[in-house]
Amino acid sequence: MKKVRICLIGAGRAGEVHGDVYNNFVPQSEIVAVFDTDLQKAQKLSLKYNLKPANAFNNFQDVLKKVDFDAVIITTPTFTHPEYTIVSAQNGKHVFCEKPMCLHLDDCDNMIEACKKAGIVFQIGFMRRFDEGFLNAKQILSNGDIGEILIIKSVGRGPGLPGSWYYDIENSNGMLAEVNSHDFDSIRWLSGSEYKSIYAVAKNSKNPEIGKNFQYFYDNAAVVATLNNQVFGLIDGVCPCDYGYDARVEVVGTKGVIFIGYLKEHTTVVCTREKGYTSPQFLSWKKRFHEAYIAEDRHFIECVLENKKPIVTGEDGKAAVAAVIAANESIKKGIPVNL
Repeated sequence: MKKVRICLIGAGRAGEVHGDVYNNFVPQSEIVAVFDTDLQKAQKLSLKYNLKPANAFNNFQDVLKKVDFDAVIITTPTFTHPEYTIVSAQNGKHVFCEKPMCLHLDDCDNMIEACKKAGIVFQIGFMRRFDEGFLNAKQILSNGDIGEILIIKSVGRGPGLPGSWYYDIENSNGMLAEVNSHDFDSIRWLSGSEYKSIYAVAKNSKNPEIGKNFQYFYDNAAVVATLNNQVFGLIDGVCPCDYGYDARVEVVGTKGVIFIGYLKEHTTVVCTREKGYTSPQFLSWKKRFHEAYIAEDRHFIECVLENKKPIVTGEDGKAAVAAVIAANESIKKGIPVNL
């Protein structure tokens, strides 16, 4: 059986999540190299996958010169995504790029064009589209079971902040990009329409020490969007969210409502006089979407082996970036922004 040889670009949390999936759940793949600008992190993660020390790198050009591989998994900070995507494509490597796709629309276009020119697979990491609950909801909506869609409310609350590079909105596009890109994509995907206008408000309520150096930093936000088909989209985001990881969607239609997702990690419930009625909540996005990550990564490998177009494309990534940019502009100006 042919295997797709993978280079992990980024040895942080997301890199390890994908690395574990490919190593343990995707037999058609093989991790052959790990790259990170921090060599110690690359070495540590490479050991987990039983790679030789020589297969851990802190210079991507060295990976291209010294290792034979077919595809890259990009999980580095957002502002680095265009460089690694374009260089990989120019060298004939298939590209899986975690969300957010990038910071600017011009970069989106350059990434898409480079991948099309090279004739390689280019997939963006919106794992919610591979989650059983979200897929079931999409089918229900397609069947018209709850009638015409009126409102889609998406909740995206993350337990912890990314690295310090994220504090500067110029390097990250802020929380609405790093955490809530999934929500922007979910609303667009479930509604079957494009964004028409976005109004957003945000504030820094939990991290005053960060705000001293980064005046535009925010840790909670609310978004009201109108799509071209007149569906209203609502997003609420909080990060850090002390109680755990929370990703849920509610779709209201003219005939009914759909609830997607849950906060409880499993069905076990405990009741005691001391603690009351309790059930463990999700503390990590890795656990909440474990099966979705597996399905997402298997799909990428399938597309590479069968030369298929992925169901989540660069154009989908660009649409989310455009929505985030509009939301950030709305926050700064205090007015709705048209797309």
